[in-house]
Amino acid sequence: MTTNTTATPQHTTPPLAKRSMWLTLLVVLLADAMDLMDATIANVAAPSIVRELGASDRLIPWLGASYALALGSLLVLGGRLGDRFGQRRTFLVGLVGFIAGSALAGLSPSAGVLIAARVLQGAFGALLIPQGMAIMAATFPKPMLQKAFAVFAPMLGVFAVAGPILGGLLIDANLFGLGWRPIFLLNIVLGGIALVLALRYLPSVPAHRSTRIDLIGSALLTASLFTLLFGLVTGSSEGWNGLTIASTVAGITLLCLFGWRQARAEEPLLPRSLLANRGFTSGLIVGLCVFASFSGLMYVISLFFQLGLGYTPTQTSLNLIPLTIGIIVGSGIANALIVKLGRRLVLAGMLTTLLGTGTLLLFVIMSGVEVTWWQNLIATSIIGIAAGICFNSVFNTALGNLKPEEAGSASGSLSAIQQIANGLGSALVTTLFIGALAQGTVAAMTTTLIAILVVTALCLFAMPLLPRNAVALAD
Repeated sequence: MTTNTTATPQHTTPPLAKRSMWLTLLVVLLADAMDLMDATIANVAAPSIVRELGASDRLIPWLGASYALALGSLLVLGGRLGDRFGQRRTFLVGLVGFIAGSALAGLSPSAGVLIAARVLQGAFGALLIPQGMAIMAATFPKPMLQKAFAVFAPMLGVFAVAGPILGGLLIDANLFGLGWRPIFLLNIVLGGIALVLALRYLPSVPAHRSTRIDLIGSALLTASLFTLLFGLVTGSSEGWNGLTIASTVAGITLLCLFGWRQARAEEPLLPRSLLANRGFTSGLIVGLCVFASFSGLMYVISLFFQLGLGYTPTQTSLNLIPLTIGIIVGSGIANALIVKLGRRLVLAGMLTTLLGTGTLLLFVIMSGVEVTWWQNLIATSIIGIAAGICFNSVFNTALGNLKPEEAGSASGSLSAIQQIANGLGSALVTTLFIGALAQGTVAAMTTTLIAILVVTALCLFAMPLLPRNAVALAD
């Protein structure tokens, strides 16, 4: 789930008709629906895509990572571009580009073209996603904005659940003999509806031409992430050679240059005052590990269902429902207790993660590829509840001792980190799983789950560094 990436000033704009406000909300919801479904739909589709394209398993880590890394590394930049050139214009450019990227993904003749299309989707998604909430915040009166948020939050949960389910159904339906391709081509329909409505009803917000944009910093961040991940993933799966070592070194070098740039830029992507806050930086690091671990874990569970248990995409998506319901339940728990418990709720989420992952590991060791539906139900439900608690508590705790004027830029930075973590996690964890497949799916799943347990346990040492209190989820 992605939130607004900039603290957008309120502008004086002509009042909108009530019908226009509801249609604007629909446009924003459609944009977020495409983003959320595309972020998760590849989890179920990966084996089918690899099989039908005749690609190697090395493609699997990149299906989710390419999208998430492009989106995350450019998300703050997208928010700044909206401020500079106008949020309506930037939204429309992002929407058209996202539709084009989706069409290219759905019609891709090869793995290379598909990955390029996923990067294109993520890049234009970074232009699209930040603008919707900013436009509503600037143009909706407060009573309408509250109504919009009341609709928005539960619908985002529906979209997150719908992605894997819809993906499984579309793949097994094999519409027009297209196999997995409709999972991306669907965006042409959804995006087309959003585009028609946006051209007619999406309001304009005055642009701030004085907004500074650090294009060099954004380019360094994006290049460093992709080169570093290419080196790590390719080196781990194919062996270390001159290319993989050079790519890894280049990624680290570019990341250091990004840090150097951020220390000197007038408008850094991540405000320097935030990095000086120990509680915030601790939350940033914990959040990076948490989102990376869960992103990879959810991807690997889907792969295990299909490659190990022999489930069809539809069976896989249906068996993931307990996990997504658990996320919704965990989110409700976090919503009710975050202010009261603060970092103690983060600790509870991490301990629940250990319980759920350990339970799944126990079932895999005991039953192997004969894991039953009820064992999956128990383990994935616990993991889902843990994810819901962590997703909705880690970053709100990280914001706990910031000044009010820092909250907007901090929230945007955390949203970007979340997407980057999703990309890194899905790639690195699935690479670990695929690398161990030679020993069998049970051994691969066991290795992966142990790695998740170790990372989660290490995060426990950072708990005392987090702010004691947290901000409310609605803040």
